[in-house]
Amino acid sequence: MPDRTMHWDNVYATKGEAEVSWFQDSPTISRDMIRAANPDRDAAIIDIGGGASRLVDALLQDGYRDLTVLDLSANALDAAKTRIGRASSAVDWIVADATAWRPARTYDVWHDRAAFHFLTDPHDRDAYVQRLRSAIAPGGQIIIATFAPDGPEKCSGLPVQRHDSASLAAELGPDFELVETRRETHHTPWGSTQAFQFSRFRKRN
Repeated sequence: MPDRTMHWDNVYATKGEAEVSWFQDSPTISRDMIRAANPDRDAAIIDIGGGASRLVDALLQDGYRDLTVLDLSANALDAAKTRIGRASSAVDWIVADATAWRPARTYDVWHDRAAFHFLTDPHDRDAYVQRLRSAIAPGGQIIIATFAPDGPEKCSGLPVQRHDSASLAAELGPDFELVETRRETHHTPWGSTQAFQFSRFRKRN
């Protein structure tokens, strides 16, 4: 865990927001899937590995009022807070490793764009899913985006575990049903493309 924290703090300390491959000016698919998962603006939403992502900006613009962003890197969250300004006080910012974090509450929507695929150790994936299970309310929904099976094998110098909806369903277990899956060809700031998949699941009551 300390090594992961050091890696990501260094990334965000040395690179600008738009100098990382995963940068999105507009997180369209994430935003659309969250709206579909729960249009109630009082829904509790957590963004796992949110970093300096602009998703929180978009959700604030949409009128969502109960937002949490969790990331390993304090530097990443500080960048997001600075960008958002005074509105950042309406967001719960958590510096933690999702495989070791102890959720203090439950959420209606769990969103993760590209944190899970860095968990190449099965024990880390199991720990992540344990936290997810305790943090998601009955009937709540989970959106996990990862590199697709034909996506990159590494990101930010680290190996990744690529997924599709079937492999994610196997990781989550039978308490979660697949609602939808989408494919995205992500364009990096320097013009290359990366294959992503987004899968949305519902926790059975």
